[in-house]
Amino acid sequence: MAKAAWVNQDECISCGLCVENVPGAFRFADNGKAECFDPAGASEDEIQSGAIDVCPVQCIHWKE
Repeated sequence: MAKAAWVNQDECISCGLCVENVPGAFRFADNGKAECFDPAGASEDEIQSGAIDVCPVQCIHWKE
C-alpha cells in the first residue's frame, strides 16, 4: 500500500498553504482545519513539496 498524507488537526493553524498548493488532496474540514480528503488526489512528490515541506507548523505527515 502507498503512503498517505495525514494532517494533525490539533497542530494545524488553518494557513491554507496545503489547500492552495495541492487542492486535489487537501481541503478545509468543517472545523476549519486542513485535512487530506484524497491521498490519491496528487502524487507523493506533489504532496511532499506542495504541502509537507511548506507547512509552517509541520503538521502534515506520512502514514504507511
